[in-house]
Amino acid sequence: MPFPLSPQAIDAITEVISGGAAYADAEPPIGIYRSGPQIEKFMRACNIDFSLSGSRVPSLVSRLIELNNGPEPEIYLPKIIEAAADPRDFLRDPERHQAVIDYLQRALSPDGFELQNNGDRIRLVEAGRSTPVLQKLSGTAAVIDFDTVRRDLDRALDSARTDPEDAVTAACSTVESVCRSILTELGEPLPSKKDVKGLYNAVRKPLGLSPDRADLGSEIADDVRKILSGLATVVEGVGALRTHGGDAHGRERGYARLDERIASLSIHAASTIALFLIETWQRKFPSHTLHRHNKE
Repeated sequence: MPFPLSPQAIDAITEVISGGAAYADAEPPIGIYRSGPQIEKFMRACNIDFSLSGSRVPSLVSRLIELNNGPEPEIYLPKIIEAAADPRDFLRDPERHQAVIDYLQRALSPDGFELQNNGDRIRLVEAGRSTPVLQKLSGTAAVIDFDTVRRDLDRALDSARTDPEDAVTAACSTVESVCRSILTELGEPLPSKKDVKGLYNAVRKPLGLSPDRADLGSEIADDVRKILSGLATVVEGVGALRTHGGDAHGRERGYARLDERIASLSIHAASTIALFLIETWQRKFPSHTLHRHNKE
C-alpha cells in the first residue's frame, strides 16, 4: 500500500475520529465527537497504545503521525481508518455516515486509496484495485447471511500484500465454504475427499453445472461446456496452489514467498467461482436461503 499518508489525510482522519474541536462555532463535526477517554478507548479497540498527553486533538494527531512515519503504517492505519468509518457507529444517522465516507474519500484519494463498502464493513483499499466481482461477492454473501465466505474473502484481501501464502489459502477456503454450504442445504452427502476439487465436483451435478449437460441450445452448447470445463480446471488450480504455495501445511526454512500478483490472481479466480455458485444456487432454488455451515 502507498504509505505514508499525506498530512492532509492525517488531519481528515483526526477530525473524523475526534469530531473536531469541542467548542467549534462552525458546521457540525464531520465525524463523531469523542472525549479524551473515548478517543483512548477507540484507539485501544484498534490495538493501538494511546494515552492523552495534553489536549485530546493534538495528542491524537501526534500519535497518528507517529504511526504514519513508523515501520509498519500499513498494519495500523487501515484498522484505524476502517474503524472511524464503521457504519455501526452511525445507525441513527446514516446521512452523517455517508458524509464521513465522502470526506475520507476526498482526503485519501490523492494518496492512492479509496474506501470500499463490503456489505456491513468498510475497507481501505488501493485506488483502482477493487473489482466488481469482489464487491458483488461480498455484498451477496452479506445478503444471504453467509459470513463464512465474507470472512475468508476478508482474510484473503487483507493478506494479499503482507502474506500472499495465507491469501492463497483463504481464497481456496472461500470456494470450499460455498460448496460445503450448498451441499448441506440440499441434503447431499459431503464427498469422501473434502478438498476444494472434491467439493466442487460434488456440487456441480445438483446445480446443473456438469459439462456433459444436454439441456443447452445447440448454438451455445459447446461454448458453455468449454466454460464449465474451464471452471473445473481453475478450481483444481486454486486447490493445487493452496497445497504447494499456501500456508495450510506449514512453511519450511528458506521458503520462497509467492508473488503478490499470483495471490491476487487466486483471490479473483476463487471469487468468480464462488459468486457463480451462489448466483446459480439462488436461481435454481429461489425459495431456499443459503446459510453458513462450519467444517466438520
